[in-house]
Amino acid sequence: MKPLGSGRGFRVLLLLAALLGLEGARLACLQFGLGGAQTASGSLSRSAVLQHSDALLLDSGRGQFRDRRGRLITGRIVQGLAAFPDNGLPRGAESDVRSVANALGVETRRLDGWLTELREPTVWKDTASGRAYSLTSGQIQTVQRARLLGVSVLPYINRYPTDFAPLHAIGYLSQHPERVKRIYSRDIAIGRKKATVLTGGAGLEKSLDRFLQGQAATLVKQVTDASRRPLEGLGLRLTVPNNPHFPLQVTTTLDLDMQSAAEKAMRKYGIRKGAVVVLDAANADILAMVSLPALDPYRIGAPDTDERNHALTVAPPGSVFKTVTLAAALESGVTDWKETFYCDGKYGKYGLKCWKKGGHGHLTLEQAYAESCNVAFAGLAERLDPAWLQITAERLGFGRMVGWHTDSFVDKNPLRLLGEEEAGTIFLNKRIAEDGGARTGTGIGQRDVRVTPLQAANMAVAIVHDGHVLAPRIVKEIRYADGGLMASFETQSAPSKHGRIEPETAAALRRGMRSVVLHGTAEHALKNAGWPLAGKSGTAELSGKQKARNDQWFVGYGPVTERPRYAIAVLIEDQPAGLRNRGATVFGTIMDELRLLESSRPQAGERTGAS
Repeated sequence: MKPLGSGRGFRVLLLLAALLGLEGARLACLQFGLGGAQTASGSLSRSAVLQHSDALLLDSGRGQFRDRRGRLITGRIVQGLAAFPDNGLPRGAESDVRSVANALGVETRRLDGWLTELREPTVWKDTASGRAYSLTSGQIQTVQRARLLGVSVLPYINRYPTDFAPLHAIGYLSQHPERVKRIYSRDIAIGRKKATVLTGGAGLEKSLDRFLQGQAATLVKQVTDASRRPLEGLGLRLTVPNNPHFPLQVTTTLDLDMQSAAEKAMRKYGIRKGAVVVLDAANADILAMVSLPALDPYRIGAPDTDERNHALTVAPPGSVFKTVTLAAALESGVTDWKETFYCDGKYGKYGLKCWKKGGHGHLTLEQAYAESCNVAFAGLAERLDPAWLQITAERLGFGRMVGWHTDSFVDKNPLRLLGEEEAGTIFLNKRIAEDGGARTGTGIGQRDVRVTPLQAANMAVAIVHDGHVLAPRIVKEIRYADGGLMASFETQSAPSKHGRIEPETAAALRRGMRSVVLHGTAEHALKNAGWPLAGKSGTAELSGKQKARNDQWFVGYGPVTERPRYAIAVLIEDQPAGLRNRGATVFGTIMDELRLLESSRPQAGERTGAS
C-alpha cells in the first residue's frame, strides 16, 4: 500500500480538503447573514433558531376599536400566565407548582395537568369567559418566585375586555379558511398570511377585516436545542413590529356609557331577547346597539347566547307600522285630520278585530293613531292603493337596507359597515298586495311586514328631519397608530328612489307621535319622564310555531324640542300574548338615563381622549 502523502491519493485528499473549506466558508457567511441567499424567514441562522423555538402570539397586530370618546372597545392588555411545552423536562419542585396553583385559586392537579399536556405555547385562560386570566401583583410575584421551567408572566392582549358586555356591532373573530383563501389569496401565495388566520366572523370585525388584519405580530419565543431543551442563557426572545402606522385605530360612533345605559334598562325589566338602537337624532349616528341574547365571542353557539345581531334582524313591527299607513293615507288624499272613525272592536271581515275589547268608540284620526286603533287603520289600508303603502314605507326607510355604505372606499372596493342588516319586506309580491285582507293586515304591521330595529329608529330620525332619510353611521374614522388619518366616514343620506314624504306629512306624524305619549297607549308609561317625549308603540302577533306569543315595540324620539337629541327603537321579542307592552317603559328608562348622562358631561358628544 502506498503512503497517504504520495501520488494520486494525496492529490485527491488535497482537493477534498479545499472543497470542504470553501463549503465551510460559504455556510459561515450564510449563518451570519452575509450571503446573498435568504430563506422566507431571513438568514439560515435565523431559520435555525425558528426551527428550534416555540412562539407564543401575544398580539396579532389587528386593528383596534374605540368608542366616540376614544375609549378602547377591543384590545385590553393583561399580565398573563404564559407557559411553553416542557418537552419531557421537569417543571420544578412540586411545592412551587402548588404555590402557583394556590395563588390562582385552583387545585394543584389542574395546573399540573395543564402544564404537562401543553403541546404549544399558550396562556392560562378563564374557563368561563375564554379570556386570558389577568394576574394580580401578588400572583405575579408568586409565579416569579416559583421559577418553573417554561413559565413566565407576559403582557397579553385580550381582544374583548371584561369591563363591558361584548358588542354584536363589533362582532367576533373566527377561523374561516375558505373565506381567507378567497379574499387573501395573494397574501397566502407569498407567505404573508396563513389560511388559518383569525378573520372577522360578524359585525365590524367582518366588514372592516381587510383593514384590520395586522401587518406584523408580537411574538415571544423560547429558544431550544435540537432535542427541544431550552437553551441556557437564551431564554425568551421578543419579536415586536417596528411599523409606526399599525395597528390601525377605528373610532366608532358608539358611546360606551349610552351602551351601558341601554343594557341596564333591558336587564332591569328582565328582558332576555330583543334589541335596542339609540341614534343621534341630528345625524343618525349609532350611539348604542344592544342585542339579546348576549354574544360570547369566545364561545359561538354556547347556550343562552346568540351571535345574530337582533338590531339588524327583521321582525314584524305591529302597530309601529301604522306610522307608515298614516303617512300614506295623508299623502294619497284618502283621509285628513278631520275624518272620524267608529270602532266597536270588530272590523267585520278577514277575522280582524281591535286590540281593545269592545272598541274605542268614536275617534278622530289623531286619536285613532294615539290609541292604535286596528279598526280605523285597517280601513285606511284597505282604501289605499297598495303601491302607496309600499312606496311610503320605502320613503321612510323600510323595505330596504339603510346602513352606511359606499361603492368605492379608499381601496376602491365597496364597503357596507353593517353587513348583517336585513332589508325587510312590505308585501311579498304584487299579487298578494292586491288582496284586501293582505292590505288590512299590512296596514296594522302584520302579514308580511318585516323591519329591523335599526330601520325603525332611523324612521324616527327621518320624521324629525321632515322626511329626509339618513344612513346610520357606526364608524367615524380610521387612523394610523401614530395618529395620521387613513379614512373618514362622512354622514350620508339614504334616499328612496321614490323620493321622500312631504314636510307637512312629517309634521303630522310628529303631532301623532306626541299624542301617543300625552293621551294614547304610552301615556301611563311615560307620564313621569324627565323629558317631553314622542313615539309609537306596537305589538306584533307571531304566527307559526310561536302562536300566543308577541313581539313588543316602542319607537320614538326626544326631547320634543326644536332639536331632539335621540331617536330610540326598543324591541322585546317572544313575549306571552296578553302581557302588557313594556316597550314604552324601557324607552322612557333609557331616555331618563341619557338625560342624566348629559347633565354629567360638558357636552354629550365631546371626545375626551383614550383611556
